[in-house]
Amino acid sequence: MNAVVSKPVAHAGQWLTFRIGAQLYAAQLAEVSEVIRDGSLTPVPGASPDMLGVRQLRGRIVPVMDGRLRLGLAQTDPAPDPVSVRIVLLVQGGQTFGLKVDAIGELVDSTGIDIAPPPTGRAARADDPVSGVLAWQGGFIALLDARRLCRMDAEDADAA
Repeated sequence: MNAVVSKPVAHAGQWLTFRIGAQLYAAQLAEVSEVIRDGSLTPVPGASPDMLGVRQLRGRIVPVMDGRLRLGLAQTDPAPDPVSVRIVLLVQGGQTFGLKVDAIGELVDSTGIDIAPPPTGRAARADDPVSGVLAWQGGFIALLDARRLCRMDAEDADAA
């Protein structure tokens, strides 16, 4: 009898949760550099539709993506409360990029909690950034792979 060995879909550890629409998402805390307030962005001509623009932050140019569009979510009415909107800055492969989210949640430690693969029946996308799900407080948190979220190849992420 052959046993199938599956590798973990996401790493245990600490995650920063945030809300986009009605769904909770999380990024590994080790990949989060900081959380900043929403601010003015400079559009980038020819960029993908989910790229809101770039922002200067302490001498660095940081691309900022729309979390809703990047994750394939519908735009909602009414718009999120502008007071709670934040940009989560993630570092991947030595590069920083921002993800605009509706609100910041809490820190969650997934140590000792089973992380399940993304649900079947989801639209198959080669660049799907959801790497797993974590049952949490009667619902679930979709765990994000920052490398796929920012569309980096494995070699790009390892280069730095």
